[in-house]
Amino acid sequence: MAQRSTVSDDRLDVTDVRRRLKAIFIGSVGNLVEWYDFYAYAAFALYFAGSFFPGHDPVVQQLNAALLFAFGFIIRPVGGWLFGHLADHYGRRSALMLSVLLMCFGSLMIAVTPTYASIGIGAPVLLGLARMIQGLSLGGEYGTSATYLTEIADEKHRGFYSSFQYVTLIGGQLCAILVLLLLQQIFLTPEQLRAWGWRIPFAIGALLAVTALVMRRNLLETDDFVAARALARKKESSVRALMKYPREVLVVVGLTMGGTTAFYTYTTYMQKFLKLSVGLNDTQTTMITAGSLVFALILQPLYGALSDKIGRKPLLIGFGVMGTICTIPILQSLQATRSASVAFLLIAGAWMIVAGYTSINAVVKAELFPTRVRATGVGLPYAITVSVFGGTAESVALWFKSIGHETWFYYYLTGLIATSLVVYATMRDTKHHSAIGRHE
Repeated sequence: MAQRSTVSDDRLDVTDVRRRLKAIFIGSVGNLVEWYDFYAYAAFALYFAGSFFPGHDPVVQQLNAALLFAFGFIIRPVGGWLFGHLADHYGRRSALMLSVLLMCFGSLMIAVTPTYASIGIGAPVLLGLARMIQGLSLGGEYGTSATYLTEIADEKHRGFYSSFQYVTLIGGQLCAILVLLLLQQIFLTPEQLRAWGWRIPFAIGALLAVTALVMRRNLLETDDFVAARALARKKESSVRALMKYPREVLVVVGLTMGGTTAFYTYTTYMQKFLKLSVGLNDTQTTMITAGSLVFALILQPLYGALSDKIGRKPLLIGFGVMGTICTIPILQSLQATRSASVAFLLIAGAWMIVAGYTSINAVVKAELFPTRVRATGVGLPYAITVSVFGGTAESVALWFKSIGHETWFYYYLTGLIATSLVVYATMRDTKHHSAIGRHE
């Protein structure tokens, strides 16, 4: 009988692992599609900026496009609140389905929006509206998917599994870069890309979002949410419930500040930096950006698994210390070089630092809050912080460049990382003080 019981337990364990892996895969694929759609804007801005913003100065055109990129972040806190409320009260699955549906609509809008030459000022207005829709979607996606991936994972491998949020987040941007590379090198000329080819990635994104929506229809609800819903006596305003955890909210803001600015510096802004400041050509810029993203993607699960062994706090402190010391030298060396190989190595070095934040920030935030307020607690303060610091990183950097003080941005980024380091040094290690499983 004991042997039969052991065999039965082993089968249950295998079934449980398969269930978790399937749910993580479906959740992650949807996340990848969302981030592909959002980052296609940044990847192709070099080609479509002239279609929406008249003028002859490429830096000014890119600044205008970057401002609209930042505009998409303004609405993200609303998405974090709205989808956090839906996820905490009606389930993670429903919120994840709605977010990918909205992203589909936003991408389709960009794909068919007329240019400035056709409808004048209406063109950038429609582009801004599409970016708001995408921002609303992404504001909800982050908190909900971070919560879902953390809750669906088992305790021993929570850091590893939740790191796939940034695997797919970076993977989404990598896919956008790869689409750009294929169009650049194989299918279209630079003139065709600027004329109409930039619409192609947004049409692809809309189709991928539909595919992700179909996949998410079969997504399993998490055990944590089911247990919390069974214990819930009454529904409470998500924001009001969140106000009972002021310390945790401030920790989310503090730990995100430096990390999100560094992340957007080495992703969305780096493509423009390599082109406008380093002076590399289009092909070199795209290849280096794609290569560095592949390297960053590989680092995420490695660092996530490491956090399961040694804790989350050492990785965050490592990012804070090394980011404070090395950011200015890395960016100064990058600006000075004219070698594509050296540029790649410098960006790869930066990613070895930044991955200490990106790989585990989702699980750290999720481990701060109990189940009934977790999606809102992760999504809303994070979205506000990203809107203020991450989404504006490219605009701030380009503005400093436009006034002749590009290096000021290096000090700005360093200061934000140093501020976050104070939070990392004083916070508790969430691996050992996790709120996962608390349903109050």
